[in-house]
Amino acid sequence: QVQLVESGGGLVQAGGSLRLSCVASSGTFSNYAMGWFRQAPGKEREFVAAIRAAFSWRATSTAYANSVKGRFTISRDNAKSTVYLQMNSLKPEDTAVYYCAADERLATSSYEYAYWGQGTQVTVSS
Repeated sequence: QVQLVESGGGLVQAGGSLRLSCVASSGTFSNYAMGWFRQAPGKEREFVAAIRAAFSWRATSTAYANSVKGRFTISRDNAKSTVYLQMNSLKPEDTAVYYCAADERLATSSYEYAYWGQGTQVTVSS
């Protein structure tokens, strides 16, 4: 069982930056792939970014949605049991509740993740 707590959301102007954090407790953090998803009002939850478990031998360690590629960066600090989402060049369409999620394997579908945080609101004004 993994508990996840997000932080770092807020209100920012278009073109600005935010860094989201997600701290995990219980379980061995480095064994989990971590993902970020977002959900805007009236829309389905969508994939944003993911990073493989620390021990993974695969060459490709991260994945991004096309809509955020080049603007967002996912990273992890296993010593702090924390995954980050650095968001630059924010746009109004990035406004959503952002959730972090954990599971054994990297995936881009929300159905593949067993553990979820409570979410943090990101609002980008134009």
